[in-house]
Amino acid sequence: MSKSIENLLVELLVEELPPKALRALSEAFAEGLYTSLAAQGLTTADSRSTPYASPRRLAVHITAVAARAPDKPVCHKLMPVAVALDAEGRPTPALLKKLSTLGLDAHVVPGLRRVAEGKSEVLYYDSVAPGASLGEGLQKALEATLAKLPIPKVMSYQLRDGWTTVHFVRPAHGLLALYGAEVVPVSVLGLRAGRTTQGHRFEAQVNPVSIEHADRYEAQMEAEGAVIPSFAKRRAEIVRQLAAKATEGLQPVEDAALLDEVTALVERPNVLLGRFDTAFLEVPPECLILTMKANQKYFPLLDAQGRLTNRFLIVANVTPADPSAVIAGNERVVRPRLADAKFFYDQDRSQPLASRVEKLARVVYHNRLGSQLERTRRVQKLAHEIALMLHADAELAARAAWLAKADLTTDMVGEFPELQGIMGAYYARHDGEPEAVCRAIKAHYHPRFAGDTLPEDNIGAAVALADKLETLVGIYGIGAVPTGEKDPYGLRRHALGILRILAEKSLPLDLVELLEAARALLGELVADSVVVDVHAFMLERLRNYLRERRYGLREIDSVLAQNPSRIDLVLPRLEAVVAFVRLPEAQALAAANKRIQNILKKAQPPTGAPEFALFAEDAERALFEAVNSLAPRVRSLVANQDYTGALRTLATVRPAVDRFFDEVMVLTDEPLLRANRLALLKGLAELMNQVADLSKLAG
Repeated sequence: MSKSIENLLVELLVEELPPKALRALSEAFAEGLYTSLAAQGLTTADSRSTPYASPRRLAVHITAVAARAPDKPVCHKLMPVAVALDAEGRPTPALLKKLSTLGLDAHVVPGLRRVAEGKSEVLYYDSVAPGASLGEGLQKALEATLAKLPIPKVMSYQLRDGWTTVHFVRPAHGLLALYGAEVVPVSVLGLRAGRTTQGHRFEAQVNPVSIEHADRYEAQMEAEGAVIPSFAKRRAEIVRQLAAKATEGLQPVEDAALLDEVTALVERPNVLLGRFDTAFLEVPPECLILTMKANQKYFPLLDAQGRLTNRFLIVANVTPADPSAVIAGNERVVRPRLADAKFFYDQDRSQPLASRVEKLARVVYHNRLGSQLERTRRVQKLAHEIALMLHADAELAARAAWLAKADLTTDMVGEFPELQGIMGAYYARHDGEPEAVCRAIKAHYHPRFAGDTLPEDNIGAAVALADKLETLVGIYGIGAVPTGEKDPYGLRRHALGILRILAEKSLPLDLVELLEAARALLGELVADSVVVDVHAFMLERLRNYLRERRYGLREIDSVLAQNPSRIDLVLPRLEAVVAFVRLPEAQALAAANKRIQNILKKAQPPTGAPEFALFAEDAERALFEAVNSLAPRVRSLVANQDYTGALRTLATVRPAVDRFFDEVMVLTDEPLLRANRLALLKGLAELMNQVADLSKLAG
């Protein structure tokens, strides 16, 4: 290599990569090569990596790469001197055998180093391992990186020799490796590295493109190859063009996943405006939007009020002088898709939604939990119960629950499962069902993901809770418990949805009672212990939810240590604990609380209340009086859910607590005194921990 430090470029040219996996593949390719080179000592403190990815290439540019890694001192521990050398100091067969495994012989024996280890001496052989060359290091890095790529599905193909089989995400056709301006002699997937690559299939000025220098890759690919190799830059260009084409107050539907997918489908984007027949706007917009996004990768355009228009944006991979043919071709392709959606919509409305419910008997929910019809009956009863608890219209909640799954038998949902609930609401509205029923049908899957909307009213909340509770208790109860990353039934999502509805809508419902109600409807299908198990499972999800809301671990643990079942009160209690921690008395009281709990664990306290006549010290009498004085106020504040006020009031007991522990021996030998003092501490602990377990706050 001409220089000791240069910039490195590596590109793997392949057939079109899976678009939904491109970003992950690109990041893993760049990170894998950089990490491997760094581990071999071939990068420097100034090294930085820049990933590139297009539909047909994975590439990375790494700055400040060494031509050769520094040599490394190597120390080999051999064996004890007593075993290695005989009485005359000559090497024993054991030592010679050990040296031979290192490629050495008896000539190195005089230079071996002796090190005292305990009562004996041990022989060491010191050497210097030459650093890897860039060619050696990059070869190793490539092989390791490709073996670990997050490939969704591996393909097998043969090389041109007709007998060598290669396994990779897509057939690879080129390998580019430049160290500055020089080619690095590496090979992988049956390819030998060079300096050429392929530009745009149709619009490259030259093909192949010969890269002059590692630092010229991006500029040459854009100018000569008509390819924007940077995924981020290409994505930003699509966003810019989408905004530029969305004139007249229109705006494209926002969809980050679609934007990533389209970025992975084009090498040089060109956004064009298309139109469809306004007659299709009679179909629910969700159907049309999903059709255009899922099948055609178009960006539908909305007006200023958020209503769907008959215009859409196409991200093309070509830039013809006259784009009319491209636009017309896309308009021609999308028409039958929209026509299918209209046909499904019209056909589905020809049959009342209510008449479809009985068809759910032919739809299997789970072989151990029955059909969707059996499940619908359970959810209906549970929704009715929950609506009564919320003083909502229980009949409307029951009606919505009865109809909620009926759209599973429609053509539209059969074609687009993502429209479950949405289409049910449209069909129910068409049939003249009450608006509250229609809203509840649409919202009963909500929230479907983090940040998703919640049901608007208590009727919708009752149906959504019933649906998720039945699934959670039923599936968990038959033993299909999530493990690691595997959660095929989405139980974590269902649990979080229940928690969000209860917490963010401040619904005064007892979670354990809800779980019991769901278990009762499932009867002998699930074990009796499922309620305890699911409650614990949900509290773990609640812990994660609260962490995402930036609450501290100690504060969260202090509230969840009480195994709360009123989820609507968790956030107010947590806010009160956060305010309490800021008080100057907080740490001392938390430490005292922890000390009290430790004492009570070791010595079983009596069940009764302490007796004033048995107190022997002024400090314990003072604490008793302080507790009795504070108790009514604290209990009243807690009953009125003024948790911050309750904890602030409790903070005033600190002087009495401090004095008690300074002057009183709790575990005295005299049994009556000891029992009375333990009863006092038990009462104090119960008073202090009504809002949260304050001992969890101790530093």
